Amino acid sequence: MENLITPVNGPGVPVISGHRFENLTKAFITDQDVMISSKSNYERILKQFFKWVTTSNRLFSGLTRVDILQYKEGLLSSGMSSLSVATYLGSVRRFYEWCESKKYYPNIAKGVRSPRRKQQFRKESLSKDQCKALLDHYKYDIRNYAIISLLLGAGLRTIEVIRANVEDLSIKDGKRILYVLGKGKSDKSEYVKLPDHTFNAITYYLSRRLKPMANEPLFVSTSNNSFNQRLSTRTISKIVKEGLIAIGLDSRNLTAHSLRHTAAVSIIKAGLPIEYAQHALRHASISTTQIYLTSIQDEMRLKDSTEFILNDLMV
Repeated sequence: MENLITPVNGPGVPVISGHRFENLTKAFITDQDVMISSKSNYERILKQFFKWVTTSNRLFSGLTRVDILQYKEGLLSSGMSSLSVATYLGSVRRFYEWCESKKYYPNIAKGVRSPRRKQQFRKESLSKDQCKALLDHYKYDIRNYAIISLLLGAGLRTIEVIRANVEDLSIKDGKRILYVLGKGKSDKSEYVKLPDHTFNAITYYLSRRLKPMANEPLFVSTSNNSFNQRLSTRTISKIVKEGLIAIGLDSRNLTAHSLRHTAAVSIIKAGLPIEYAQHALRHASISTTQIYLTSIQDEMRLKDSTEFILNDLMV
């Protein structure tokens, strides 16, 4: 491997120029035994860190733990969510851990804590009428209608929607299912059951495509620049957001993830055991699913009439 550091002022004191930092990050990413999507995230986050260092007139060779703490504060003050800040810091920490293991550079990010993540959902769920209005908005766009129906009817994540292929539609014990490549998974060993409405919307959309092959994406782009190519998560999010705004739901707490949230809340509100929601959303731990209970409890708290009862005490 190329000599990535140049000792100065004695052994073990490295100088890392911008060019050498890029070489280090490339070597780090290549060395990680993770999925391609994770490597892409490392590359994106470390590029952002690289930009922060250069635009703040810092020298890579002079960075210390104090700088990493200031980087953390900068992320927080930018309005980034605590979860996103934790993801960014996690990548930087892992990079410096790797540098130290290779004896390229000391781990100046060691012990820098991620902000605490509140165990609650800020995303709101949709009512039944709102779900119908969103679907109705796309009733003449068969692709987007099918996408919305899949997000609502199966509680999929946007990444799972774009990873799906035509061949992932199947039948299991008489049930219509879709095999999915879930979060952090390397194969499509998981599946979701498809409601009739969702299955019919997808199959109708596929029937209008020009002989889709089994290994083709389930949903494809219709734009000139990427015609018939796999969609991106950004595109899925944009489709949902534009639909929500069109039906009068212009809120930062309503996003594509709100549709997954809606699916979970609907299952629990129907009186089914929470394990049903866990299985439907494919949560590894039921504690993740229990977060939705908090959302329902908050909703019930806002709808109850306790404030009127307490008001009577004073009038």
